[in-house]
Amino acid sequence: MTATPAIEGWFTTGPEPALLGTRCTACGTVFFPPADGFCRNPACAGEELAPVELSRRGTIWSYTDAQYQPPAPYVPAAEPYRPFAIAAVQLPEGLVVLGQVAEGYGVADLRVGAEAEVVVETLYADETGDRLVWRFKPVAELGEEADA
Repeated sequence: MTATPAIEGWFTTGPEPALLGTRCTACGTVFFPPADGFCRNPACAGEELAPVELSRRGTIWSYTDAQYQPPAPYVPAAEPYRPFAIAAVQLPEGLVVLGQVAEGYGVADLRVGAEAEVVVETLYADETGDRLVWRFKPVAELGEEADA
C-alpha cells in the first residue's frame, strides 16, 4: 500500500511539506491552489504563470469548527462523524489559505495572530493506501506547551 496526495500538485510531502502555488510572471500575484492559463488578478492580462513553493508558516487570520459533515466528495475520517477545526492562515506571500487543523488540535488550541505551519496527514485510507492532505498545525510560542 502507498501513501499519495488526495489532490496532486497542491502540496509537497517531504520532511518539510509546503503548499504549491503559481506566480504571475507579469504582475507577481501569487495564487493557491495553483492556477493555469491566465492571471486571476483582474488588473493584469498576464498569461504566463510559474510554479512557486509557498511559505510553510503563516499567521492564523481566523478559525472555526465544522460541527456538521461536509457534503460529497468529502470522506469522513470516522463514523460517526467527528467535528474538526478549520483555520484561515495568512502566508507571507499575502494569501489567506483555508485548511483543516492538524489531528489532535481544536479551536481551543487556536488564536488569531498565532503562528501555524503546514503538515501532511492521512485524510482517509482506501484499498490502495493512505490519501494524504495538508493541514495547519499551531506552532508553540516560547513558554507554551509544544504539542497537544
